[in-house]
Amino acid sequence: MLLEIVCVICGIEEKSQKDVILAEKIAQEAINETHKTGSEVVSATLERAEFEIAHLMRVSDQKATEEAMKLAGSTANKLATMRARADRRLEAAAGLIVERIVNS
Repeated sequence: MLLEIVCVICGIEEKSQKDVILAEKIAQEAINETHKTGSEVVSATLERAEFEIAHLMRVSDQKATEEAMKLAGSTANKLATMRARADRRLEAAAGLIVERIVNS
């Protein structure tokens, strides 16, 4: 009977060791799967972020170009106005100079 109890205990210990090894294997597989999934999520997030950054860069470049065009148009209008005003003043100044020379 004592021998049977020892055999039963040995069997239980052996089963426990196998269960521990199996549990460690399952845990390692879970860890590996988690690492793989985490890497995939990080890669996908980086890819999405790069796409969004590229999109935002295109949009901001387009807006900057539009603003530059508006500013250039506004500047051209101001330049034309100033040039017309300067031409009128030049004509007026030339007229005054000619008048003073003639009247002197």
